[in-house]
Amino acid sequence: MDPSLTTALESVGDVGQLATSIEGYVYPNEQNLLWSVLIVVYPYITGLVAGAFIMASLVRVFNVKALTPVYRMALLTALGFLICAPLPLLFHLGHPERSYQVMITPHLSSPMAMFGFVYAWYMMAVLLLELWCEYRRDLVVWSRCTRGLKGFIYRVLTLGVSDISPAALHVDESMSKAITVIGIPSAFLLHGYVGFIFGSIKANPWWGNVLMPVIFIFSAIVSGIALCVVLYKELCWFRRKQVDPACLDEMGKFLFYALLVDFCVEGLDWLHRLYAAEESISVLKQLAGGRLFNTLLVVQLCLGTLLPLLALGATQVVPERIPSWFRQRLYYNSAFLILAGVLAMRWNVVIGGQLFSKSLRGFTTFKLGLAGQEGWLLSVGLLVLPFVVLAVLIWLFLPDDQTPTNAREAAGPPAG
Repeated sequence: MDPSLTTALESVGDVGQLATSIEGYVYPNEQNLLWSVLIVVYPYITGLVAGAFIMASLVRVFNVKALTPVYRMALLTALGFLICAPLPLLFHLGHPERSYQVMITPHLSSPMAMFGFVYAWYMMAVLLLELWCEYRRDLVVWSRCTRGLKGFIYRVLTLGVSDISPAALHVDESMSKAITVIGIPSAFLLHGYVGFIFGSIKANPWWGNVLMPVIFIFSAIVSGIALCVVLYKELCWFRRKQVDPACLDEMGKFLFYALLVDFCVEGLDWLHRLYAAEESISVLKQLAGGRLFNTLLVVQLCLGTLLPLLALGATQVVPERIPSWFRQRLYYNSAFLILAGVLAMRWNVVIGGQLFSKSLRGFTTFKLGLAGQEGWLLSVGLLVLPFVVLAVLIWLFLPDDQTPTNAREAAGPPAG
């Protein structure tokens, strides 16, 4: 057979295979998604950071004493996930060695570039400084009585400041509270700007919405509180320690109200879309009832929102009729479902917003591969890595011989 004819037939076969992956009127440049699963993982991790910090701020700023057992754990959780937050973006860009150029050649009109400044501010000026003020007394005490690698780390982290007099500790307390007050809007900025990136893309009817930053912020608060509930239960189980029922009930209460507000905001978004009935509503309905049926309606709405909302609502309406052990299981299972639902929400926004064409008359498909730069193997690794970092932080700063409730008392009375 003529080689040119063979090449032509192979080309026709390729086109035929490609045509099976799209429906309707789709431009060639719309067949491949530019933002893949790593851009799903990125806002999910940053949302957990912001939500865990908000959880900690309830103790320091709003004086919710019942949540004291999880205060330090929440701060360490925010730090562990914040360390890993830029990794999905760096892997997606493909050249992480060039990331320093964001800081030395700032481009203030780029929301993506602004992440470098927001990240540096939140990491150095907020989270690390608050953790140092919170742990400074303990670091001094631990550095004096601990040998080996941990003792060396404690001595380095004291930064040469060994004064733990009552006056010095009072300064630490005042600074920690002031930093937390500054950190609350900083946490909103850290994750709200992610929603701003999507909401400012006017050409995409799924993304171009003024409510998008608000939706991202409240979903971050919900996911962060849910993560703290799961980690607190798992940590107490792993260390064979008794769970504080009052603390878990208080976390369940805040988780319920945060989820309720998040559900109302997202419901208002969809209600406005349906009522306005713009030209894009038809393709959004087809998308919700078709390619995103499982992730949007089943996982995000039913399993990740409505079911936890009913379970948590029952613990708030009739708490006296539900035994304590059963309430704890409801909190844990609801928090786990919420984490899955928020991850599905990130998937629906990032992936779902790219499945339809700009002409609003066609769809494309997305298949997540196993390996490679955008594979699910790397994505799962990036989701697991923050837990590994958090385990190291807990080993260093939340020792096994100290429960979250008596960690501060175990350091002993202030010296001097």
